[in-house]
Amino acid sequence: MDRRDFVRFGMAGGAVAGVACSGAAVAAPAINILEAGVLEQQALMRAGKLSSHSLVTQYLARIKAIDKAGPRLNAVIELNPDALGIAARMDGERQAGKVRGPLHGIPVLLKDNIATGDKMATTAGSLALDGVRAVRDSHVAAQLRAAGAVIIGKTNLSEWANMRSSHSTSGWSARGGQTKNPYALDRNTSGSSSGSGAAMAASLATLAVGTETDGSIVSPSSTCGLVGIKPTLGLVSRSGIIPIAHSQDTAGPMTRTVADAALLLAAMAGVDERDAATKGGKASDYQAALVADGLKGMRLGVARNFFGRNKEADAVIEKSLAVLKAQGATLVDVTVPNTNKYDDSEMEVLLYEFKPGLAAYLKEYAPHAPVKDMADVIAFNLKRRDKEMPYFEQEHLVASNAKAGLDSKEYRDALANSLRYSREEGIDKVIAEHKLDALVAPTGGPAWLTDYINGDHYGGSFSSPAAVAGYPHVTVPAGYVRGLPVGLSFVAGAWTEAALIRMAYAYEQATLHRKAPRFAAKASL
Repeated sequence: MDRRDFVRFGMAGGAVAGVACSGAAVAAPAINILEAGVLEQQALMRAGKLSSHSLVTQYLARIKAIDKAGPRLNAVIELNPDALGIAARMDGERQAGKVRGPLHGIPVLLKDNIATGDKMATTAGSLALDGVRAVRDSHVAAQLRAAGAVIIGKTNLSEWANMRSSHSTSGWSARGGQTKNPYALDRNTSGSSSGSGAAMAASLATLAVGTETDGSIVSPSSTCGLVGIKPTLGLVSRSGIIPIAHSQDTAGPMTRTVADAALLLAAMAGVDERDAATKGGKASDYQAALVADGLKGMRLGVARNFFGRNKEADAVIEKSLAVLKAQGATLVDVTVPNTNKYDDSEMEVLLYEFKPGLAAYLKEYAPHAPVKDMADVIAFNLKRRDKEMPYFEQEHLVASNAKAGLDSKEYRDALANSLRYSREEGIDKVIAEHKLDALVAPTGGPAWLTDYINGDHYGGSFSSPAAVAGYPHVTVPAGYVRGLPVGLSFVAGAWTEAALIRMAYAYEQATLHRKAPRFAAKASL
């Protein structure tokens, strides 16, 4: 397309930003209904000025306009053919005086490793599961349906949640192709919740759900200018989610605001008889944590050993630290200890748990699938090498398949090592020694160029301590490096989601850094 050619989109809820398919971006207009949050959309529904059917219709049109055409973000891998019908039923319930809660009639996208017992497939981006429908909903999907949310589609992801190759390219799957970053189309979205990140940044739905084993919620949230919450392990059920590792996997919100993330987390959390970890869950009133003075009196440890990886990102975060102080927080420079003592053991745990976890998922949720276990997936990929492995191999799948059972000493030692150094001799230790309410650090660097030859160039991340420990992690937009978003992270011990949301909300309201993307062809250099 000629550099002067642009695609412009209009929606009933307000004009949508003009999009440059190549070349410079077009300035975005004021926020419209599709950029609005849950509470704003609910207020319009209560006033009779908006219906769920109309809202879903507008998001579906936007997906068609900028995800499947225009900049072609490849964020949405499949649409729910029943979405409009569900929205109409939610409108009917509202008219009859029944409103299930804050998410009633609100459109949400789910990452395509979260099972839905409907007409959509659940594939983790793999052609081995293309067209394979789950026999029932995951607990997360069931919770959202019960809350009145309208699941409008599934989002693309790094295939097998980025657990296929050490040289993989985040945001790519054989089924969905390459997801693009809405802030600069040649840049990566990070992974593995790539599609959820790009979709939320581009306002393709009100809400999205991602999953994380290590970084897959917070990293794409940071690079796409979003709020991401990686919950404590056990707050949100893992059942019905195509797994990597049960000791670290969790689903969590990816949204444009802290308020939306709090509402979504509240709907997702809950006890699930199929997931024993949830029986010890400690959910809270996350909406009550949305207070503007939430940083006052907080004592925060600045994790200095997670700085120094990108000077421009560090400069952005230094400005964020000044805001935290101005909002009443006390800052203490600290070092999170022993972070280099579980790198190898974490990978061992993931490799050991992946194989049995995948086989158990396939048996329970997709017994009719053409693959039954890891060995079948490996064989399928070799037969479909042209489609499944055009850019990178499957060494993680092969390594996982070679591992012994979870009763092996090597696995038990690796798990114990990871928990020891990430928890009691890691996050717990530094928080106790310095009497901290939370740790803060850059979530990561700005988005890197998508590269099929060399793979990802992460440039550092603060994800691993909380991910390995199973502790909560909240990232919130902190600013921009050459037009590319970077996030500020808040991390603390188990079940501290409400406290972290309180701090993140106060910071967000004091800064309001997020700006809608302009779909530039390239980042500003």
